[in-house]
Amino acid sequence: MYESGEDYLEAILVLKNQNGFVRSVDIANHLGFSKPSVSRAMSILEKDGYIEFGLGNMINLTDKGNEKASDIYDRHQLLTKFLVKITGVSKEQAEENACRVEHVIDADIVAGIKKFMSKNK
Repeated sequence: MYESGEDYLEAILVLKNQNGFVRSVDIANHLGFSKPSVSRAMSILEKDGYIEFGLGNMINLTDKGNEKASDIYDRHQLLTKFLVKITGVSKEQAEENACRVEHVIDADIVAGIKKFMSKNK
């Protein structure tokens, strides 16, 4: 999956948790993307089995989509906390960097960071 697809899935999860529902316009506003771009991405995510549309075109994550989105979100949160702890940068700066790193970091590195963070609370 491309980085942009992961960003969309993470946004859907975050918006669902915040608002209880997700519409394409909410995603566009959250990510700062155009509505046509979001519409195209939602079509791809639906075709690939990550989302489905409910009543009123509300967007829902499938089990597959929820698993992927949760994994991405967890990596994002872990990396943000790690970067703040290790470097002392602001949470905002750490989040910006975590967003870029979360898409390319190896699973064994994530596991090592989790281990480090659990030992160094």
